[in-house]
Amino acid sequence: MDDVTRAVLGKVGLEEPWGLVEAFAGQPRENPDDANRGADLIVERLRRYGLPVTVHQPEIYLSLPIHAEVRVGDRVFAGKPPAFAASRPDGVRAPLLYLAAAAGGDSPLDRDPQAPGPEVAGKVVIIEGFALPNFVAGLEAAGAAAVIAVNPGLRIHWGTVSTIWGTPEPEDLARLPRIPSAAVNQADGQALIALAASGAEATVATRLETGWFMQKLPVVEIEGTDEPDAFVLVHGHYDSWREGVGDNGTGNACMLEVARVLWAGRDRLKRSVRLAWWPGHSTGRYAGSAWFADTFAQDLADHCIVHMNCDSPGCRWATSYGSINATAECETALKTIVRDATGQETTAKRPQRNSDYTFNNIGISACLSASSMMPPEALAEHGYYVVGGCGGNIAWHTEDDTLEIADRDVLKKDIELYTTAVLHFANALVVPIDWRLTAAEFEATIGRYQEAAGGRFDLGPSRAALAALSAALDRFYGAIEAGSIAAGAANAAIRDLARILVPINFTRGPRFQHDPALNIPQLPTIEPALRLGRHDAATLGFAKAQLMRGQNRLVAALGEATRRIERVAVR
Repeated sequence: MDDVTRAVLGKVGLEEPWGLVEAFAGQPRENPDDANRGADLIVERLRRYGLPVTVHQPEIYLSLPIHAEVRVGDRVFAGKPPAFAASRPDGVRAPLLYLAAAAGGDSPLDRDPQAPGPEVAGKVVIIEGFALPNFVAGLEAAGAAAVIAVNPGLRIHWGTVSTIWGTPEPEDLARLPRIPSAAVNQADGQALIALAASGAEATVATRLETGWFMQKLPVVEIEGTDEPDAFVLVHGHYDSWREGVGDNGTGNACMLEVARVLWAGRDRLKRSVRLAWWPGHSTGRYAGSAWFADTFAQDLADHCIVHMNCDSPGCRWATSYGSINATAECETALKTIVRDATGQETTAKRPQRNSDYTFNNIGISACLSASSMMPPEALAEHGYYVVGGCGGNIAWHTEDDTLEIADRDVLKKDIELYTTAVLHFANALVVPIDWRLTAAEFEATIGRYQEAAGGRFDLGPSRAALAALSAALDRFYGAIEAGSIAAGAANAAIRDLARILVPINFTRGPRFQHDPALNIPQLPTIEPALRLGRHDAATLGFAKAQLMRGQNRLVAALGEATRRIERVAVR
């Protein structure tokens, strides 16, 4: 750890961030008006510290869950409607059908239901786990009349079932859910599964308010001294389900303290730091961050060197930093950051399509999202199932996410982690992003896809293009280490590689458009190679045409990346 980082970390305290945690423990931030009051609490503190804060006021498209219930005869089961579920106050009635979980799912987050067939048409379909967008969309496409998701515990979890990332475009509107869905708790779910076995009918009634709402979006910019145009983006959502202390009041507090100590040490920042607090995360399917990405797309494309999400740090029992989101090129930096800030070793895991990772289509490298997590032994000790936030606490997305979920010591450690991460990227002479790691990931991915394709398709052109890029990258980083490339030229090339290689690895759609809120496989344009063996003679030719076009896009991107770095690496 360098002296500047050590000095800035010495200023980290808990009085200010913990004060925000306590304030948020009494401030619901689900309703748009309540969320705006939450933004005001953040802004008031930022201005008290003297930080320059801009408060944008976008109109964003939100879906506000109000009520859900399932009725079977005289019995009424309490439920929660996921955001963007169809609002059907009078209810939809149909026979119940239980669709068992497919084999292989070990947690509620990866417990896929069996593939729906014609049997689901016209039924109220019961699945186990969470009401996730891909499940509901698949059931709707198969003709289901409604969906009931049986949550794994006593509490019912809020969520969303829209597959649309951010505010929809006109053509997206057809993808908004058209059927009602409701989540119920485990005990009620098991009762409904038993009723389904007896041939019962159920009515699923939902009530939601969906429309346009003004939401406040605070942004702080701390200008660097040497490269003020280049910036690190740190971001996290401030809207929550009810009080949402662990998701994401602690994250908002973490960012607040990071902003405070960086502002106090701003004369030691080489590059700028931008911090943004998003609305519309849960009820808007990342509408706040999507608005920001749309509105400031060119600035982000020209100047952002890396982005970091801050969601659910500082929660009780979350003492492990062993696996953290990062794009491959950031893995070495992430390992150093975690080791310096926590003394632990970590591995990078591929970021999923969630948590306001909104900037893949622009092409920006990323690290961090959830940071501290409960270790497996703690989950087992408390009998917890896997959830998506709160450091692993099952209070996530429930009424139980209150003050006791936050932990002062863990929050301080997470503040130190994020501060260390920002300084690591903002102050390095050469931005610590290593594209050789991404090339190695690409090589493994292409090899896996080729093995699956067998002799049905040749990914040789992809391999050749990658070999050329890998050789150019070796020359490029060798020249950096030898001091034969100026830092400014090296940093510009590293940034430009992100604009090419992040989209080809994380997106299907065109640049500056938001792909659906569904996970995307590695190198998605050639991922159909995995399914070539499923095609018969009648359809294989169509699949090969698709794969050829996908390979062309990949080869073109790899070639563009090679030419970009050869302009500075080849002398």
